[in-house]
Amino acid sequence: MPKIAYFGPSGTFTEMALAELEGAGAFDGPVERVAASSPPATLELVRDGVVDGAVVPIESSVEGAVVPTLDSLALGERLQIVAETELDVAFEILGRPGIDRLDQVRTVRAYPVAAGQVRTWLEKNCPDAEIQTASSNAGAAEDVSHGLADAAVSTALAGRRLGLHALASSVADVAGARTRFVLVTAPTRVPPRTGSDRSSAVLQPDNEPGSLVSVLSEFATRGIDLIRIESRPVRTEPGSYRFFVDCIGHLDDPLVAEAFRALHRKSTVRFLGSWPAANPSGPPPPSDGDAADWIERIRQGDREL
Repeated sequence: MPKIAYFGPSGTFTEMALAELEGAGAFDGPVERVAASSPPATLELVRDGVVDGAVVPIESSVEGAVVPTLDSLALGERLQIVAETELDVAFEILGRPGIDRLDQVRTVRAYPVAAGQVRTWLEKNCPDAEIQTASSNAGAAEDVSHGLADAAVSTALAGRRLGLHALASSVADVAGARTRFVLVTAPTRVPPRTGSDRSSAVLQPDNEPGSLVSVLSEFATRGIDLIRIESRPVRTEPGSYRFFVDCIGHLDDPLVAEAFRALHRKSTVRFLGSWPAANPSGPPPPSDGDAADWIERIRQGDREL
C-alpha cells in the first residue's frame, strides 16, 4: 500500500484533495495517509523516501500561488508533479463550546491563505475579532478545540472530527473560489499525453537586460499558451528572481519539447512535470505536422515545393 503524505492534520482541504485523487484512480488501490505540518514538510517526506508521494496546495483562485509550496519545489532535490485536482473552497466558522453567536467571537484562528479568502466576511460579521495565525485549516479547528481561540476558519470535516459546531457555513468572499492541489513524487516517467495537459518549470535566467523576455519568447514564438507566471526572489542577492511558468501542453507535444530544449540552452531550468490538467483552459499547442511534412519533402527533393 503506497504511503501518501498530505498537508495536515486530518480535516484539511488537502486531505479532501487526496481523497479526490484516490477516487479518480491516481493510485493503485487504497493508500496510507501520512499527515505533515506544512507544505515544505510534506514534500520533504518524499525527498527523504519516507512516503511515495505527497499532495499539497499550489494555487488559490483568490489568493494566487501557495508560496511555501513553490519555494519548496524550487529548492532541494528535484521533485515531479504527476497529477492535480481542484476543489471548490468555502469555509465553516467553527466555535468553541460556549460561543453560540458570531458577536461573541473575540479571537479567530485561520491559516493565512484561508484568512485571505474570508477577510471581508470577517470584517463584516466579526468586526471586533482578532485574527490569529494557525498552522493549517484543520490546525485552526484544533486550536479552538483546545480553548486557544473562540472560533476557527476551517472545514466541515475538521468540525465533525473534533465535535465543534458551526457558527456559519459556506463562508467565502468570492463565490466559486477554487484551490488547485498537486500530487508530487520523486522524478519518474512523465504521465502519458492526454491532449488536455499542463506543463510546469522553474526558470532562472541570467540577471541581465532582456533575459526574461528572451526565455518567455520561446513559448510565444511557438504559439504555446502560458497560463501562469510567478516570480520569487532567489534570496542570494537583491534583484535576482526565479520564475515559475505553467503552459498548456505536454512534453510529448513537439513544440513544447522544442521550447524546453531552447530554454535549456539559455537559462537554468528545473522541469516540474507534464500531467493531465484538472480544468483545461486556453488553446492547445499548435501542431507542427505541416511544417515537419514540409521539411521532409525538402529532404526528399520534392520538386513541387
